[in-house]
Amino acid sequence: MDETIRSIPLSELHRSIGARFGPFAGYAMPIQYPAGLKAEHAATRSHAGLFDVSHMGQLRIRAKDGSAASLAHSLEAALPVDFDSWPIGLQKYSFLLNDAGGIEDDLMGVNLGDELRVVVNAGNRDADFARLVALCPDLSIEWVEAALVALQGPDAEGVLAALDPAAAAMTFLQARELSLEGARCFATRSGYTGEDGYEVSIPLETAEPIVRRLLTDPRVQPVGLGARDTLRLEAGLPLHGSDITPSTTPVEAGLAFAIPKSRRAGGAKAGGFPGAATILAQLADGPSRRLVGLVSADAIPIRAHAPVLDASDAVVGEVTSGTVSPTLGRPVMLALVSAAALDGRPLRAAVRDKRPTVEVVKLPFVPKRYRR
Repeated sequence: MDETIRSIPLSELHRSIGARFGPFAGYAMPIQYPAGLKAEHAATRSHAGLFDVSHMGQLRIRAKDGSAASLAHSLEAALPVDFDSWPIGLQKYSFLLNDAGGIEDDLMGVNLGDELRVVVNAGNRDADFARLVALCPDLSIEWVEAALVALQGPDAEGVLAALDPAAAAMTFLQARELSLEGARCFATRSGYTGEDGYEVSIPLETAEPIVRRLLTDPRVQPVGLGARDTLRLEAGLPLHGSDITPSTTPVEAGLAFAIPKSRRAGGAKAGGFPGAATILAQLADGPSRRLVGLVSADAIPIRAHAPVLDASDAVVGEVTSGTVSPTLGRPVMLALVSAAALDGRPLRAAVRDKRPTVEVVKLPFVPKRYRR
């Protein structure tokens, strides 16, 4: 294996239970286990899947002067967020944007008052760190060296509450410290599958016994990145580097819900973040292209980079992610398509010499089941 590929802390544990590894975002990651992708996908939808996502970057951000006001002031200049409307202990979705409004990365952050806990994508972690340092010179930014696991599925609450009953009281996007096998772990009720569940940051020295304990529960199955991708796609959740990139804005991607009203035109804190001019214009006038969900009745897998065509065979977009949905049994896709082509006229995808018909549908493909 390439020496530049990093290992996650629990690699040997995953090998011991039969994980097949592959490179992803600079890390050797479990792609699937002996049960296989479809079984892992189904187990997450019906019971609980355990994902090791320790490749993700975990950051702790504080003001150098220690004050919550300084933290908020700096971060509101770097991110399209508003701390005045952000309850302490709640996780929110946001972006690191460039000056053209493009998404350099999407992230999850928890407001802890005088501290922000952030999870960023593995492939962008070093660039994100450098960008935040440059944008926020008055902040102290450091990595959290810990394992990160996601427990997802309808049985996730019961499984985690067996170790700490406080897990059951959490609702979607709430964060709190849990005691797991005597270890203090930082947990959020969130994930990347559309199912109810948790992401749990675990101290490195206690990560293996805690993960092994979770895996002894008969409701839990280990799940790799292969099924994580099919699950998130069924939930209509975009993947950075595929569906959203530095050339995609939140408005184009259908993610403008993450920009508070106060940061929009007419708001108390309108603009003032990187790319604001482009984003506010798109919010007012609409973007020239949109990320949409597509389905096909044709039994032809339609993958990323397949062109999307109108009735006259003109290219009007491109598939950004695609799979045959294990839940629905038909092709589902996310695609960036010209807004002018989204007028109800028939669309097709180009797959070698075939032209399967695709239909624009409302996302998600499979209903989300978050604990509200």
